[in-house]
Amino acid sequence: MKLSEVKLVLKELETIGFQLPNGTLVPSHFHVTEVGKITKHFIDCGGTVRNEEVVNFQLWNANDYNHRLHPEKLIHIIELSEKVLGLEDVEIEVEFQGETIQKFGLDFDGKNFLLTSKQTDCLAKDKCGVPTEKTKVKLADLNNEPCCSPDGNCC
Repeated sequence: MKLSEVKLVLKELETIGFQLPNGTLVPSHFHVTEVGKITKHFIDCGGTVRNEEVVNFQLWNANDYNHRLHPEKLIHIIELSEKVLGLEDVEIEVEFQGETIQKFGLDFDGKNFLLTSKQTDCLAKDKCGVPTEKTKVKLADLNNEPCCSPDGNCC
């Protein structure tokens, strides 16, 4: 989700919920301890220089069970961050403490913000020799014609 989408959703909510990829909810007494801009300037394995920018939300769970972050307060924090940090309308990345700091993408299901799994990937597959995945075909989907006919589908 982009920052503008999060703000629109927050305007419609009475409470904020974040759901982890395994379906459990971040405890409702979470804090947003940071809203920031993360810029990554790097060279991929194919030698291409790249720049990436995301807006970062850091969620933190404390033992102050009476704490509840309301949507209007988070909107205020975001708007202050936009003004002070010059945040642009880019994708949101969320950090949350697991065994180590975990990074998630962000989506919304109509009720909760969904923390989505992120994966590493090679950005230069064509330059570093990573083979392309072969298309998987179910044998049941092949025609019933003989395999070795001149116009057959498996010779």
